[in-house]
Amino acid sequence: MSEQISDRAGRPGMLDRLMSLLPARLRRGVAVVPVVRLSGVIGAVTPLRPGMTLSGVAKMLERAFGTRNAKAVALVINSPGGSPVQSRQIYLRIRQLAAEKKLPVLVFVEDVAASGGYMIACAGDEIYCDPSSILGSIGVVGGSFGLEGLIKKIGVERRLYTAGSHKAMLDPFLPENPDDVARLKAIQREIHAIFIALVKQSRGGRLRGPDDELFTGEYWAGETAVGLGLADAVGDLRSTLRVRYGEKVLTPVIAPASGMLSGLLGRRAPGAGQLALLDGLGGLPDDLISALETRAIWARFGF
Repeated sequence: MSEQISDRAGRPGMLDRLMSLLPARLRRGVAVVPVVRLSGVIGAVTPLRPGMTLSGVAKMLERAFGTRNAKAVALVINSPGGSPVQSRQIYLRIRQLAAEKKLPVLVFVEDVAASGGYMIACAGDEIYCDPSSILGSIGVVGGSFGLEGLIKKIGVERRLYTAGSHKAMLDPFLPENPDDVARLKAIQREIHAIFIALVKQSRGGRLRGPDDELFTGEYWAGETAVGLGLADAVGDLRSTLRVRYGEKVLTPVIAPASGMLSGLLGRRAPGAGQLALLDGLGGLPDDLISALETRAIWARFGF
């Protein structure tokens, strides 16, 4: 047994020499905190260019929580929001993995964690941000256009056939119906209530603002967000992890799959490659629409 630890001259034994050959993150006693970046608009921006979804980030999360010697998992979030469904599903998956692996989750906000982005941030046991980060926007938004005047001006007649009295609800080519707007707002209030309950469950007694301030859809800069209890402290990933786990803490970044095959099969919707070839335009109109929609979402927060 003593030979495994050191020889008579006090030199490292066989076990120590073998351990020294292993990558640093696999050695015993080395603190490892894997890092996952969750960035961009959440949900399907367009059918051919999906944004952040559970299916797109699930493998990264599983790899992070399965990392050997992990002391915690760090999430770096930079998202203006998007789909409430995908946001909540990502949130739930993070909490499920944290419970299974018994690992704390530390969230670090970059430019924005707003709306659905903040919902995902609430999956963290602790939330850190930069003084200039934007956090909050705990609300629900939806929009459309009214184009009935345009089609009349250019001489187009709208012909729409439905089975179901509300099947064409909020059709942009028809005059707005107040009853349809009321139904939409009722759905939005229901989704908003789910969002509020999630934030209250996650942040608990750390919230220090009244409901009529926190949950209006307003958003705040980092230090104000900390004061309201939406985040725990101002801090960056490197400094925070070094203070907590030591100067030698390892922070491997868990990257998504890359390469041509994964691009065809993972980052695009089924059939996207074939459609792009068939239309002869390489997906240019769809890419343009996607870019404009994404730009509009980021612009709400000054980016």
